Amino acid sequence: MSYKVFGMTLGPIATNCYCLEDDKTGQAIMVDATGNIDKLMDRIEANGAKPIALLLTHAHFDHIDAVDKVRNRYPDIKVYIGENDAPLLSNPMYNLSVAFMDKPITVKADETVCDGQVISLMGLDIKCIEVPGHTIGGMCYYIDYNNKQEDGSQEGFRIIFDGDTLFNGSIGRSDFPTGDGETLINSIREKLLSLPEDTVVLPGHDSKTTIGKEKEDNFYFN
Repeated sequence: MSYKVFGMTLGPIATNCYCLEDDKTGQAIMVDATGNIDKLMDRIEANGAKPIALLLTHAHFDHIDAVDKVRNRYPDIKVYIGENDAPLLSNPMYNLSVAFMDKPITVKADETVCDGQVISLMGLDIKCIEVPGHTIGGMCYYIDYNNKQEDGSQEGFRIIFDGDTLFNGSIGRSDFPTGDGETLINSIREKLLSLPEDTVVLPGHDSKTTIGKEKEDNFYFN
């Protein structure tokens, strides 16, 4: 398969930052940026790839504080975030940088995306699924890729980068500014748990899981 996904746990509170690479084109998509993001970028370059996009799942400090590091290294990269979370990028109170880092952080996105929008990057259709509750406009990025090869074989995968929305056996916090617990639970149930059960969930913290596992085992939905 030409596509591969990997991640690193970085930053002040162990945030998972991810990369999706295309071996055929040498392009890559990054998801969230915190702490010593240079480690992830070094690995990407060691693989012979170059990022063309940075997808932000939401605007909390531990997912955005290294955005400018990424931009400095890749000036042409485009940074995406959900339209309803975009204002938090420039609000240090709401993005929690003052509370947790004791210094204000503000960044800007190049593009905002809305619920249900499909963005095409690197030969992939990436569906943007807004799941509010952890923040007002948390955005999940869903990819359902299936491609028939010339030899008749199939290659494909289903993944979702969901930030701090749905975790392995848990859900994201909802006690921060713009959060709402009831909205979070209802949004996950309606928008994420309806995805195919073999979808691999790549969260912003802790270990990966699947939609099927969370439907069966997650305390909040049973």
